[in-house]
Amino acid sequence: MTSERERLIYLDNNATTPVDPRVTDAVVRALRDGWGNPSSGHRAGRLARDLVEGARAQVAACLGARPDEVLFTSGGSESDNWAIRGVLPSAVGCHVVTTAVEHPAVISTARALEREGRIRLTVVGVDRFGLVDPDEVGRALAPDTVLVSVMLANNEVGTLEPVAEIAAACRRRGVLVHTDAAQAVGKVPVDVGALGVDMLTVAGHKLYAPKGIGALFLRRETTLQPLVRGAGHERGLRAGTENVPGIAGLGTACEIVRQELAAGIPRLASLRDDLERRLTLGFPALVRHGHPERRLPNTASVAFPGLDANALLEEIADKVAASPGAACHTGAVQPSAVLAAMGVDAATALATVRFSVGRFTTGEDVEEGVRLVLQAVRRLEQRRRK
Repeated sequence: MTSERERLIYLDNNATTPVDPRVTDAVVRALRDGWGNPSSGHRAGRLARDLVEGARAQVAACLGARPDEVLFTSGGSESDNWAIRGVLPSAVGCHVVTTAVEHPAVISTARALEREGRIRLTVVGVDRFGLVDPDEVGRALAPDTVLVSVMLANNEVGTLEPVAEIAAACRRRGVLVHTDAAQAVGKVPVDVGALGVDMLTVAGHKLYAPKGIGALFLRRETTLQPLVRGAGHERGLRAGTENVPGIAGLGTACEIVRQELAAGIPRLASLRDDLERRLTLGFPALVRHGHPERRLPNTASVAFPGLDANALLEEIADKVAASPGAACHTGAVQPSAVLAAMGVDAATALATVRFSVGRFTTGEDVEEGVRLVLQAVRRLEQRRRK
């Protein structure tokens, strides 16, 4: 890895992953050899088209889909926006159901449509573990419900949602289901057939591919309106000359996931458990968020009661990378909407840090990272007592 990787203990893989060297090689090859326009009929264009279609097959294989059900996008946010906006009928007044713990790309889009008067919106809550109740989603369905969007894995606390159960209930009612799987693909098995969803979001930079590339799984029989109009790219559904290097990188990243995921899950879970154990030994008052069992193998969302998470992260920023459980908006620090939906009080939410291990995290990284975090915790406690 790079000198930056050696300098920084990186425990923030849910924010973004480093690009796998094998993916980098695929991107470089595409930049060098696949520079043609995939829509051109000459040899350079055909080579670029072969790279795009090869990657499409790789993404499809990773998801248990058919290649013609994979549409390339600029990333997770575009895929989420497209899935929600693209299935709405032209008439206003239809009904959409989502949850209180969705990524902003989903919940903000849904709320914007609600403000525009295009939809009625129901936002379903979660329990203290961040888990959605499928029965509550079922009760929220109405005769005019056209879409339910429930994430597969929560990006903040790692809870895995019961998407397959929700999709089964929706299918009986003829309601489309979208799941944002940006945090799930590459960490847990994702099979669109087993999930029973109509649309699924993939974000390249969450699974060791570059930023600026993603995909939307669209089941064959599902109708989707274009979000970007122009020429006839991506089955006429998304205009714009394809990002061939990014697509090649995403394809390679998905092929690596398909081949190596099963062996990688126990290792990630072991690293996560070791991180949580070491933090608890050094800070016995530690609070853990998320479901104790139904969760991503790599994610530890924990609170240090009495401390400010942003101050802690600032203290370690040059040595350890992690994310806070609060966000700064217009100069004010606000507790995470996810933690608030789980019933976590504001003080605990503001003391929350998300650590997320990844493919290149080592046991030594965890040991040294926890040591540095606990040193910073003690420094902050001493300052607070003065």
